[in-house]
This record gives sequence, structure tokens and C-alpha cells, in this order.
Amino acid sequence: MDRKWRAVLWSLLVVLGLAVLALGVVTGVVIASVENIYDLDSLHNRESALPSQLLDRHGRLITEFFSDENRELVSIDELPRHLIYALITREDQTFFEHRGFSFRGTARAAWHLVTNQYVSGGSTISQQLAGHLYADRSEFSVYRKLVELWWALQLERHWTKYEILEAYLNRMWFGHGNYGVEAASQFFFGHSARDLTVAESAMLVIQLANPSLYSPIRRPNQARIIQRTILDRMVQLGYATQDEVDLSMERYWSTYDFTRANTSTAFFEREDRAPWFSEYIRYQLENRYLLGSLNINTDGYVVHTTLDLDFQAAADHHLRAGIARSNSIYRQNVSSRVSHGDELVPVIDLLALAFDVSTLEIGAEKSRTRARQHYQENLNPVVDMVSLMFGVDNQDDLRRVTRAAYARKQSESLRSTIEGALVALENDTGHIMAMVGGREFESRNQFNRAVDGALEPGSAFKPLYYAAAIDDRVITPATMIYDSPVVFRTEDGDVYTPLNYRGEWAGPVLVRSALSRSMNVPSLKVLDMVGFTSALNVSASLLGIPEEDRLNRGFERRYPVGLGIVATSPLEMASAYTVFANQGRRMTPIGVRYIEDRTGRVIMEPEAEVRREERRTGRDEPIISPQAAYVITDILQTAVQSGTLTYARNEAGGFQQPTAGKTGTTQNWGSAWTVGYTPYYTTAVWLGFDRGGSNSLGVNQTGAITAGPVWGKFMRDIHEGLPRREFVRPEGIVEATVTARSGLLPPADYNGATVREIFIAGTQPTEFDRLERFQREQEPALVHRLRTNLDRTSFSLDSSGPSFRADLDLSLDLDVGFISDDEDLSRDALDRDRFDDLFIPESADDSGFNPLLD
Repeated sequence: MDRKWRAVLWSLLVVLGLAVLALGVVTGVVIASVENIYDLDSLHNRESALPSQLLDRHGRLITEFFSDENRELVSIDELPRHLIYALITREDQTFFEHRGFSFRGTARAAWHLVTNQYVSGGSTISQQLAGHLYADRSEFSVYRKLVELWWALQLERHWTKYEILEAYLNRMWFGHGNYGVEAASQFFFGHSARDLTVAESAMLVIQLANPSLYSPIRRPNQARIIQRTILDRMVQLGYATQDEVDLSMERYWSTYDFTRANTSTAFFEREDRAPWFSEYIRYQLENRYLLGSLNINTDGYVVHTTLDLDFQAAADHHLRAGIARSNSIYRQNVSSRVSHGDELVPVIDLLALAFDVSTLEIGAEKSRTRARQHYQENLNPVVDMVSLMFGVDNQDDLRRVTRAAYARKQSESLRSTIEGALVALENDTGHIMAMVGGREFESRNQFNRAVDGALEPGSAFKPLYYAAAIDDRVITPATMIYDSPVVFRTEDGDVYTPLNYRGEWAGPVLVRSALSRSMNVPSLKVLDMVGFTSALNVSASLLGIPEEDRLNRGFERRYPVGLGIVATSPLEMASAYTVFANQGRRMTPIGVRYIEDRTGRVIMEPEAEVRREERRTGRDEPIISPQAAYVITDILQTAVQSGTLTYARNEAGGFQQPTAGKTGTTQNWGSAWTVGYTPYYTTAVWLGFDRGGSNSLGVNQTGAITAGPVWGKFMRDIHEGLPRREFVRPEGIVEATVTARSGLLPPADYNGATVREIFIAGTQPTEFDRLERFQREQEPALVHRLRTNLDRTSFSLDSSGPSFRADLDLSLDLDVGFISDDEDLSRDALDRDRFDDLFIPESADDSGFNPLLD
């Protein structure tokens, strides 16, 4: 037994000796390598820094990505304490306790990763600074961590804690080309880091982890969640009070679109011919393709994109003109409403004085409002300039007043300035050909509405579930639907009563007419017919929205979803419509084709990888059948020829290619959409408010007359010189002649209007329209009944004057206009729903259709 234990002991000693030897060797290598670093900056200069280039599909330069490392240094003594507290809360909660390395911090970071509750990393602030100064942070290895640790220990030996914090805050990257806390504060908030609030401090330290993912400009929702988490943790640690945090958060997000941001960095001075697209690609590179292991600012990559700069120039021109025109009309609408209100002010004030009702006195309030507007527009910039000239302290009341005025003006601008977005895709490839995310790309306006906007599409959403109904063979273009008041009941018993524009009803209409003229009630009846399950699944699949996100986007089993009360983006809407042009297949939108390093070697092919992934997961399979895609396209061509896009077509001077599309106007005319396509390209256009609330573009601004012309002129320009191309007509499509009022087959003796209609084979009608013959048979009886009742009509005079009494014994059905009593064919003997579906107005004019209303 003793011999056995002796053997075990010797084995342990050998293993321990080898471990010590290995540790000594590694430590020696590390120290030797560190001792041989004569120039500490040499690690960063082994290769000259080169900017990365973005090229369009023809090899033309769009822009370059590079870092602007000019810094404004600020002393740690000048920074607010809550910035320090926010930093250590986020990055290193034991900073003042450890000597460069924290076992507790490493364990906490590992636990957060395991539980998916990431708040901070495992490296201490000292290690991060050491890595930034002396190591290659793009390298993930034990060797690099040992180098960082060694230098962190040296920093802790030679510098005080506050010297480490000062160096850290003045050197680290905060995103958007900003290095150091002062430059970052000027960029994000328009003021010095010395004046940071608690909420602003939390937002800045978040950028140290991942500026692309948590940028308040590009990803405000994600940034706000992490910001709240950090602030709540500061309260728990005693660094701030709950009231202080809540008030600071409320003030921060009430203005949100940060005022007076510094635009003097190289990032904004660089030439960029497609800034919205460039930032979209930057985000893709940093968070999807390169994943932080490569530096796009210094490594000299050449990124070959899908963009066409000619398309981009056309998009910029037409959308900018459309937004300017829409804002002009909006201001005229507001001015008109104000002038009408002003006429009533003297009358209301007179009533207030006469009846001593002080709450009615509005004249003084209007004067105060106008005075405030005059100050904000004209006086505040002068006051601000004078205060800066005379060096007034930032904490002075005068400076606070000017900042508040700027914030109020910016907040009002968000609610009253119309923005816009446009995105164009190539149908066959999913290539993004053009992208515009707003009016002007600047420091205060970088939110890309084309990609990140959570916008209601209105009636532009309808074709998605119409396509599901056609694919399920629930409807055809000739299906008759009755446009009349109706009450829907949801599965949980809720009642929903939709209305048409102006409360007008068209009576019986065919599906083709209902969709091309954007009728609400017939569309909701289609939704009811196809069912929520199929309608929502197909619509979300067309948009490319994963199942786990659908509920948060409003894809619920409720009838308002049929009017586009869901959240989507112009990019998603354009992608959905490409499916119709692409025979039912969806091509994931792509912006990067391939990437080369500085030597010209291809290091990544994102487009090929995306297509391989689609094939592997089955996402390259058709979402709807080619036949359904062709039928819905044919209906949407009618919208361009004689429906809601007629005005856009005329404004563009006509189209040389087959063109299909749909308009959309959201509730209370809050925003305007047009999405349309040809066999070549699909384009989505949106105009509306960033923070609309109850704000309205005005009844004279709809998808048809506001977004439609922008879309039409852009589509005209990008198709110039292209050979004519038809939409692919698949096998399994048949044609039949049907009556214009019922969609049924016309009998041999039929004298009414007929139309030639397309159907998926097997869905064409087999019944005949018998209504005309029935009306002819009933006509003599109707005449006889009228004569009989006229004979019984009596007239009388009394002292109060003449009166007329018509004792008419007619039972006329006002819906269908036939005699229902004393006849063999009574109401009870008929299929009410089928019979009601046999009428349609004689002309579009009779239905009251106005192609400019949607």
C-alpha cells in the first residue's frame, strides 16, 4: 500500500513540475517579448493603416471607412462623478479594489454569458487599456490575454487608479469615428463631457462594448434597454437615486434626436454618395461578416456592393423633391387650420368675458404660443451666440434656457416634419440597388427608416393576404364580394366594425376591382374567407419576418391587421413584392457581394453564403405558387392602369415596362406608401412622421398623390433604355369570359357587359349569370304592381295645407330591386348571399371611386 501511495505522490509531483515548467516557459516568453518592445506603438504600425473602400456594382467608389483619431483631452477632475460610476458599473465594478485582474469579475462575466444576461465583460478596465495600448485586440488567444495582464499589472504599479481612468476615457473608441469621451459627448449630445447627465453618461459607456449594436442613433431601442439596465444597477450600488435616474431618463428620451451634435469629425467630412446605404453596410460588416476580428477602418478592405450609383442619384433626387413638396403642402394645411381658428378667437374671448369663464380665454394663450415660437426661431440662436462669445459657463441659467429651447424646437420638429424613405431591389437577385433612409443624412438624422423603421404599411399590406387567398383557391379575380356595412367578431368575442372612406359603399364588386381600388370592407371579407392562420403566415413569410418576432410586430388574429396595422419597413415591403415578380420565390435582400483584402485576395463572399444558407434551410422554396404570383401581379397591374396608381403613372408620363403596384395610406392620413414593381425591379416609398402620434399629413396627402409620383418617376428613370420584358406566365393559367357584375359565365342570350379574366386552372367559374333573364321575367310584374299601387294613391287637403299620402303596397328589396311578394321566387326561396352577390354598379363612376384616395 505504501508503495502504491508513493507512486501516486511521485506522479503528482511530476505533473506539478511540468506545469510549473510550462508556466515558467510561457511567462518567460511573455516577459521576453514585452522586454523587447522598444517602441510601444510598433504593435499598431506593423502595416500602414489604409481605409476600406465601398464600391458600387460597376466598381465606382461610394465612400471610404476610416478612423478620425483626433482627440480632445479632458482631465478626470473635470468629469462628473456619475460618469465614473457609470463606467465602473458597466465595465469593472471592483476597479478600486483589484490590482489589475479580478477573479470575481471574470466569474461574473462567465455567469452573465451562461444566463444570457450580459451586462459587462470579464476584463478589468486596466486590462482593456493595456490591450488597447500594447496588444492586438483583434487576436483572440491566451498569449494576447497574458500580454494584456502583464501590462495591466505594470499600469497598476506605476499609475494611480484615476490616472488609469483618465487615460481610458481619453483614448477608447466610442463609435461613429469618435475617440475619447469628450469627442463622443460632443458628437452625441452637442456639449462637453463636463456637462453629462446621468442618462447621458450611461449611454456613453454602453458604446465602449459595441458602438454599432448599441448606438442611440442607429439602434435606439437596443441602446435604451441597456441604458436602463446600467442605471438601475447604479441605483442598486448606491451611485444614484431612483428619482435622479428616472428624471434623467425622461428628459433624455423626451428629446431623443440629440441637438447641437458636433459634425466636425472626418466621418462626416468624408465624401459619401450613398450615406444611408454605407452605414447599413458598415453595420453588416461589423456585426455579421467581420465580427470584430478585422478592422474596417484601418485594414484596407475593398467591399464590392450591390448598389448602383445611378439608381442612387435618381432616388436621392426624387425622394428629396417629394419630401419637400409634402412638407410644403403640410405647412399650407396647418396654416389654413390656424387661420380659420384665428377667426374664432375674438368671438370666444368675447363669450369668456361676457360669462366670466376664464378657461375660455384663448387669445392670451395664442399670443404666448406665438411669442415662444418667435423666440425659438429668431432670438434663441442670437442669445446662444452671445453667451458663447462672452464665455458664459455651461451651468449658467442662460445656457440652460438656450439648450431647453433647442430641445423643444427639435422635439416639435420630430412631430411636424415629414420624413421619407426609398429602397429599390433587383427581383432576380435580391440586390439592393438604391437606399435612402431620410431627408438628409447628418449627425442628428441617421435613423435609417428604409431598414429600421417600424412603420404601418396601411393598404399596401393587402396584396400579401390576397395572395394567400388566391394561392389557397379561396378567391379568384372574378369572385364577387359585397361592399356594405358589416360587423366582424373575433375569436375572443370582440366586435370590429370597419368603415369605408366617407362612409360610402359600392355594393357588389369583383376581387380585381376591390384590390385595385383598395376597398376596405371587401378586403377584410377576403381576410375572413382565407382565415387568420394562412393570411398571417403567408404575409409574414413574404416579408421575411421570423416566427418569434411576429407577435411583437402586430401579427395578431384581429381584423385591423387586414388594413395594415402591423410594423414593417420599406425594405421588407419591397422584398415581399419581389416575390410576386419572382414567381413566388423570395430572395433575401443583400448589399455585399464579396470582400477583398488590400492585396486583392477575396476573403469573403457574403452573397454566395446567403444563397447557400437559403438552399440548406429550404428558404429557397416558393412561398406561394407561380400561378398565384402571376394572378396577384395581373390584379396589381390593374391598379396602375385604372386604380389608385393611375395618377402616379400619368405623372411619370407612362411606363415602358409592364408595371404593377399598390398604394397605402395609414389611419388619419398619418403616412403614405407606394410599393410597385416591374419584371426587373421593385421599389417601396414611404413618407410620414418620425413621431407622428395623432399627427396627419392632411386629407390631400395620400399614398396615391404623395408617395405615388415619387415612386413613378424613379421607376421611369431606372428603366430607361431597358428592353421590354414581360412577367413570366406559368403553366396552369387559363382565361374565361365572365359577366362584369357577377364574375359568372354569361348565358347565350346575355346582353350585359363582360370581361376577359384569368384564373388558376380549376378555379374558373362553372355557373351562369341568370340575373338578367330573371330581371326580364320580373319586369311585367313590376310594372303591373306599380300601376296597381298608383291607382290606389289618394290625395287630400286639410286646413294645414296640402299633403300627399302614397299608400304603396310594394315590398321592394332596396339591395337588389325586385318584387319579393306574390311571386313564385320569394326572398325565402333564394340563397340570400348568392343573390346579393349578383349586382354591381353599371360604371366605376356610380361607385364613387376616386383613384387619389389611397
